[in-house]
Amino acid sequence: MEKIEMNRIILIKYGELTTKKDNRKIFVNALYSDIVTKLKGLEIYIHKDLGRMYIEFNEKDLDYIVSRVSQVFGIHAFTVAYKVETDLSLIDKTLLHVLEKIDFHTFKVETKRSDKSFPILSTDFSKRIGGLILKNKKDIKVDVHHPEITFHIEIRHDYTYLYFEEYRGAGGYPNGTLGKGLLMLSGGIDSPVAGYMAMKRGIHIDCVYFEAIPHTSIEARNKVIALSKKLMNYQNNLNLYVVPFTSIQEAIYKNCDNTYIITIMRRMMYRIMEKLVNKYHAQVIINGESVGQVASQTLTSMRVINSVTNIPVIRPLACLDKLDIIAISEKIDTYNISILPYEDCCTVFVPRHPVINPQLDKCLMEEEKFNYTEMIDEAINNVMLIKIEDDKKEYDGLL
Repeated sequence: MEKIEMNRIILIKYGELTTKKDNRKIFVNALYSDIVTKLKGLEIYIHKDLGRMYIEFNEKDLDYIVSRVSQVFGIHAFTVAYKVETDLSLIDKTLLHVLEKIDFHTFKVETKRSDKSFPILSTDFSKRIGGLILKNKKDIKVDVHHPEITFHIEIRHDYTYLYFEEYRGAGGYPNGTLGKGLLMLSGGIDSPVAGYMAMKRGIHIDCVYFEAIPHTSIEARNKVIALSKKLMNYQNNLNLYVVPFTSIQEAIYKNCDNTYIITIMRRMMYRIMEKLVNKYHAQVIINGESVGQVASQTLTSMRVINSVTNIPVIRPLACLDKLDIIAISEKIDTYNISILPYEDCCTVFVPRHPVINPQLDKCLMEEEKFNYTEMIDEAINNVMLIKIEDDKKEYDGLL
């Protein structure tokens, strides 16, 4: 990428990445790679070091860059900063230029002097800049506790950065730096939020959808594709694996105690997930279970269902209430898709009174009533892969 001369840059602050000490470089490089991919096709130049990252850009692309950078995990905060050579007269001129563009009544100045050879101490420089602002702006005053605007100045060896508006980043760790997981994506409100929260912790996800046509519809599959597309905003590629679950679900419904249908169904899903985790070289299973929300999510149910696999299961929503989950789904723009009235296989055969405290011995006895091993192998062999592309296409035909 060619370097672009301009007076504004996007300054990225790492946050949690700074706790990684000797491994920080690995995380910074991963973040750099994610940003480059998100901004592919734009005329940019990115400089990185262990303390900050800087993106030089064309002004016409600013809004798009801000929207894309805000979706990259590993960023604590970022700002659009004015970049000037570390020269007093140039810093003053830039500040006066900024003052012409904004209105405020109270302010404070915060200076960070990374270049210790700079002859003015941070506190003294803040006072100097504060005096310049008061001299050139009418009807304003300093308020160090609750200012309407804060002028940040970072003094480095070659350049100084001035900014007054900061954006909150997505936080967490860069995608994939902590491994890979498979998300059980049902199409409801919870599982996309669980995927988002797992990605935030540096886990790269692929999604698994259990489909039971004709009991579930193509519209339900398209709904899951649309949710996968939303999750793609937070990583650079995503596979959706569609598991044909009809024969297994029908066998459970035909042969098993009606009150145990959901429990047995979930145990079958976990057996399949274990095989898929091993097949696709993942490390964990991720799902949207929240303690006590439905019959299969009581602690007893979780233990009985979980007993079929030794693969770790991550439940990011385990201790969140429904309103918390809905708030996150609205934030990541999945809520309106999740509430579309297309049933998934977890809802089409729900008994009136499902067992909430299932017994393991009873499950084993019920599972002996049909040959699920062959059915699971057949389902694995017929998994359909849908690659979710990072492009302008929207899956909005039914939304």
